[in-house]
Amino acid sequence: MKNIKNLLIDMGGVLIDLNRPRCIASFENIGISDIRSLITTTYLQEGLFMKIEEGSITPDQFRDGIRKLSNQPLSDQQIDDAWISMLDHMPPARLELLLELRKKYNVMLLSNTNAIHWDWICRNRFSWNGHTPSDYFHTCYLSYQLGMLKPYPDIFNHVVKDAGILPAETLLIDDAVPNCETAASLGFKTYTPKDFEDWSHLFS
Repeated sequence: MKNIKNLLIDMGGVLIDLNRPRCIASFENIGISDIRSLITTTYLQEGLFMKIEEGSITPDQFRDGIRKLSNQPLSDQQIDDAWISMLDHMPPARLELLLELRKKYNVMLLSNTNAIHWDWICRNRFSWNGHTPSDYFHTCYLSYQLGMLKPYPDIFNHVVKDAGILPAETLLIDDAVPNCETAASLGFKTYTPKDFEDWSHLFS
């Protein structure tokens, strides 16, 4: 951590645990038989799921696309529930750690996410003890708002310019190896935690 002034922290798989098998089963249960071809990797979705995370379609357009795939009159809530079923636990210890880290570092969130997931996480996870995302992060960089996705360099370059930071003074904590590889090529320090890892040891 020597010379590190900024922390760039991923959300899914780092702050909030993900349950992809449950999400796949949820979509299969509402009639999306080829869902496994769309939710296939640990860092980048495909098809409609990629489009909603890059912000090229709205949540309503995403839901209409799911209805077409299922060929059923699914409700918005059925679709949202299936998509949200990917999201699992966000242990309070991680949130407590963020509050402590914010006192010492410039803490930023950098996440490939979408409006449906983000709204749910803000209401059901970041709201712990009455908090909001701004209590944990100085800035939140969200793919669907920026129109950019990791692991492509443009999103990292945007963060550098917008935040006025130096990559060499910035640690990216991200569970996707391709994201860390891109960041490292741009001069960032990186750390790739394992599934469900308590990465607080980085700061002890």
